[in-house]
Amino acid sequence: MIDDLVTALEGAYPELAAVREAATEPVYLVGGAVRDLLLGRGRSDIDLVVEGDAAALAAGLGADAVQHERFATAKVRLDEHEVDIATARAETYPHPGALPEVEPADIATDLARRDFTINAMAIPLRGEMGLLDPHGGRDDLEAGLLRVLHPRSFEDDPTRALRAARYAARFGFELEPETAALLREAELRTVSNDRRQAELLHIAAEPEAPRALELLTAWKLVGVQEEGVTLAARMAELLAKRPWRSAVDRDRAVLAAALDPPGREMQLVSARPASPSEAVELARAFAPADLAMARVRGAEWLDDYVGAWSDVALEIDGADLISAGVPEGPSVGRGLAEALRRKLDGEVAGREQELEAALEAARSDDGLA
Repeated sequence: MIDDLVTALEGAYPELAAVREAATEPVYLVGGAVRDLLLGRGRSDIDLVVEGDAAALAAGLGADAVQHERFATAKVRLDEHEVDIATARAETYPHPGALPEVEPADIATDLARRDFTINAMAIPLRGEMGLLDPHGGRDDLEAGLLRVLHPRSFEDDPTRALRAARYAARFGFELEPETAALLREAELRTVSNDRRQAELLHIAAEPEAPRALELLTAWKLVGVQEEGVTLAARMAELLAKRPWRSAVDRDRAVLAAALDPPGREMQLVSARPASPSEAVELARAFAPADLAMARVRGAEWLDDYVGAWSDVALEIDGADLISAGVPEGPSVGRGLAEALRRKLDGEVAGREQELEAALEAARSDDGLA
């Protein structure tokens, strides 16, 4: 645990010196950045809270700010780093799972509205710098505990239960006993599908996503399919290396591996293509996400399809066949398809052989041979 917090702050976030110079009202570094400094994990997302006008501070920093009036927040860039600035606020929830209604408040009230004690700490950037920790977040960090700030926390915002799995997996923390009891009553159905999906995608983005999904299964919050945790781990491993690294949206694929039951990708798992051309014909009918899912279920031949065969292209095109006397129409497509098949299977190489193969196939049923 870091002891000299001020030195750690200045080393990790030198750009915050500009905030201190520009601010005319009390401003604080809050949340995950403070938590990760204490843990010695280095930089995190920069979230600032100002007891005043967030937009005015953003303007004072001389940056083009993107403002969100509903929650009195602004976003700026400092030294190529994105900074979120929010007006200190109180929140009330019209009903469980609703987006909060907000009004300006002081930093103590702002910290009290947060999800867990380890995220309810702040460092003043004006005046005497030190740790504001009204809820014992530092003690919980040292004990490896996740603790909510009040008994209605999961009722107000049930997505905090999903965040609990993310933080528990990332840091190897346990739920404090009362928090564990409250979490068992969390009702995710009061939250919109979009908000649930967004939180699940945050989980999928974590290196420790399989562990977080395992916790959600144990807590009976999310219906992970049989072997879903194992498949999610395989998907994360697959998409971390070539040729799959950029083939699909990683986070959505990891989440789908955990949650989606077997589907049409099973056709690819059971297939045994006899040649590259047969593999291409079969695989190109499927979306990239289906290909990745089939691969983690055992279709190893898809490595060659994604890494090599899917990129094979002809040096000729339809205009070459038409210039050689093939009439426009299906025969052109038939000729190109046959040339590509033979190129994939190593039967032809180079432009001349491609054209010869294409013309032979194009003319074969037209009486032009």
